[in-house]
Amino acid sequence: MKGLLARKMGMAQLFNPDGTLSAVTVLEAGPCLVLGLRTPEKDGYAAARLAFGAVKESRVTSPARGEFKAAGIAPARHVAELRGFDGVEAGQELKCDIFAEGELVDVVSTSKGKGFQGMVKRHRFSRGPESHGSMNVRRPGSIGATDAARVFKGVKMAGQMGNARTTVQGLKVLRVDLERNLLLVNGGVPGARGALVLVKESVKTKGKKSG
Repeated sequence: MKGLLARKMGMAQLFNPDGTLSAVTVLEAGPCLVLGLRTPEKDGYAAARLAFGAVKESRVTSPARGEFKAAGIAPARHVAELRGFDGVEAGQELKCDIFAEGELVDVVSTSKGKGFQGMVKRHRFSRGPESHGSMNVRRPGSIGATDAARVFKGVKMAGQMGNARTTVQGLKVLRVDLERNLLLVNGGVPGARGALVLVKESVKTKGKKSG
């Protein structure tokens, strides 16, 4: 399992060799520094801690500052842990070229928050009739049993929409720009422009290239 921390730059269009047009998301992937390693002998599992994004040393807490100093790297704004990342060493720099064109990746990010929404928008419920004086146009209606004296857990109701950790699987890498540290992946990626995302090889294809 390999991966990088990245920043969502926005969406663009890309012409394919066959003349078709693809909507792509531009990700500033890396460079990331390996802050440290987790080992099964010491921690019970194998993982790599990745650091991404420059930040002033004064904006880093004292414990984090000591961890960066022990690793011999400059302080970073974001730190994430990726399990199963083998073949790397502490202090190593990782760039977007760890991925190849045609490879499938999974992208993890926080979706856009849309605030408090009703069920028609949040869960795509159908509205009620609008004729003959009906007042039940966008109301919830029945929410469960009549004699339970409580509301069952998991009932789809109004509430906060978005602002949740979201994973999109199987996005194809269409272009790798090593000079500008850019990955262009086919399709949309959750999150607003400038959002932090985690790009890792797809769990369904185990990093194999798509035909």
